[in-house]
Amino acid sequence: METNAYITFLVLATLLVVVDGQIIYRSGRRYLENSYGDPAAGASMTRLVTVLFHLAVLGVLALLSTIDSGGDNATEAVVWKLGITLIVLAIAHGVTLTVLARIRDNQVAERALNPQHPPQQRTAEPTVAPVPGQQGVDPRVSPSLEHRDPYSA
Repeated sequence: METNAYITFLVLATLLVVVDGQIIYRSGRRYLENSYGDPAAGASMTRLVTVLFHLAVLGVLALLSTIDSGGDNATEAVVWKLGITLIVLAIAHGVTLTVLARIRDNQVAERALNPQHPPQQRTAEPTVAPVPGQQGVDPRVSPSLEHRDPYSA
């Protein structure tokens, strides 16, 4: 492969990887911000996954650029290598989406198992009268039905 064709391939393939990485980052950020309680955490996790995507695909691209396409024509060689690059890019895109979906599923499950309630504003007066037999404005357990006492184990 001649130098101009080699540089053309590297520029086009790198451009494809960067564009796909930006699509993954922008869409993944919105996707994960909804599953995390903190939007900054979702953006941070998406950034980490996107950097991994870029490094892996650009590494494969560098290896692919050294393989001889076997074509006599420089244009055929560039097209052949770009085709292989697009297939590799599609596989990497699918793997990245799977990773993002798994991260989101784990976060949704974690929030369901450990709900984090925002801190409640305490008022001077209770909004609900305490249960008879319990002290304080925020009783934690209901009294037992038999004894009208606070529940004890």
